[in-house]
Amino acid sequence: MADNSDKVVDLKNLSFSDSVSYYFDKAAPFTGASQGLLGQIKACNSIYKMNFPVKWGDEVRVIEAYRVQHSHHRMPTKGGIRYSTAVDQDEVMALAALMTYKCAIVDVPFGGAKGGINIAPRNTPVDILESVTRRYTAELVKKNFIGPGIDVPAPDYGTGEREMAWILDTYMTLRPGEVDGYACVTGKPVSQGGVQGRTEATGRGVVYALNEVCSHADDMKDLGLTTGLAGKRVVVQGLGNVGYHTARIIREYGAIVIAIAESDGAIYNEKGLDPVEVHKYKEEKKGVVGFPGSKTLNSSADALELDCDILVPAALEKQITHENAPRIKAKIIAEAANGPVTPAAEEILNKKGVMIIPDIYINAGGVTVSYFEWLKNLSHVRFGRMEKRFDEQNQRNQIKMVETLTGQTLSPEHVKQMIHGADEIDLVNSGLEDTMIKAYQSIRNFKRAHPDVKDLRTAAFGVSINKIRDSYYAMGIFP
Repeated sequence: MADNSDKVVDLKNLSFSDSVSYYFDKAAPFTGASQGLLGQIKACNSIYKMNFPVKWGDEVRVIEAYRVQHSHHRMPTKGGIRYSTAVDQDEVMALAALMTYKCAIVDVPFGGAKGGINIAPRNTPVDILESVTRRYTAELVKKNFIGPGIDVPAPDYGTGEREMAWILDTYMTLRPGEVDGYACVTGKPVSQGGVQGRTEATGRGVVYALNEVCSHADDMKDLGLTTGLAGKRVVVQGLGNVGYHTARIIREYGAIVIAIAESDGAIYNEKGLDPVEVHKYKEEKKGVVGFPGSKTLNSSADALELDCDILVPAALEKQITHENAPRIKAKIIAEAANGPVTPAAEEILNKKGVMIIPDIYINAGGVTVSYFEWLKNLSHVRFGRMEKRFDEQNQRNQIKMVETLTGQTLSPEHVKQMIHGADEIDLVNSGLEDTMIKAYQSIRNFKRAHPDVKDLRTAAFGVSINKIRDSYYAMGIFP
């Protein structure tokens, strides 16, 4: 195929969607896909822009919303819905494309999609949010843009379990008797067909990924770091769902969370912050500034430039740009958010030797566990329900056999530890960890197999493109 490397690209002024295309084009020459197939993989298949009226107090307002299905190479399509005043078509298209590549990397059998509603959730009354969500769902049903085998939404920035429950209820009202209807949306409350572990899935996936990344001694040596997460100094930007659970869980691995940035400011303590306590303080005070025992930084942006081992931008896109990239001191950047590092910033950071773990891999924990929830809804049975007691009894019998043969008796505490059968949360976390480990190994192997690939993002896109290519080859559409 033609090499696009000689084209001059103004990295500083790329839109979000153009940034994704730039990364795609950068990886394309290292794949085995033909030019025509690359064009199909890159193209956005369906864009649904809608405007609908909603009663807002004593007036009627017109709401702007989107649902984009980027790729139909696997069905259904899958992707979150975000509520934000920054939502526009370019952003939703970019996020849908990222979902396509993300699903391929972690071997989740979905095409990529994304939705967005231009609304400020924090400043909108709950009853209005519910009306908007239900009307949005009705519009998707009307145009056949939602369904267990068509398109399956999930939470994203500004949405959560509550909104997904509203979507489910609206869908089931309009599609009564649909036996697999609960699989029309994921990220639901457990009582409404959700799966345990979904809420913290993205953050937990970030930590599983970082643990695997930091386990490779030669890679860590190149960065001047030791192996493992223990003792690593971590800065987290954003204490929303993803940032909070990332900070909480990485601390359990022995890392030290030295700074947390939020919309109201940033706090710092070189000896470490307790994310659980900071989160409680934030919920009570509506911000993190003033947390006891912490130092307040001049601004949230200052936290990004602290001297640390791992920087976790877990807020919105375009947080690290060509302007602040020269001042970044982190050795590893884990893109827990979508697109937090711009292409222009990445050029600078790569030259500095910073390892950027790309969003299309490291924040894929959410869609991975959403896949598990979708499977649960289609199978109509809770994970672990069929085998938990059988496994425990089988293990108990083995312990009795060992005790008989050895003449020794284990303590009740040891027996209890050994016969624990897997609950749903155990199986979900095990599946997520295995997914993140294997996905990183495929990215790392791709990079090592292509000496001209100098960064993990290009390798991740290369892995993704090749997996999507193989799907099209299997269909016999492209030679």
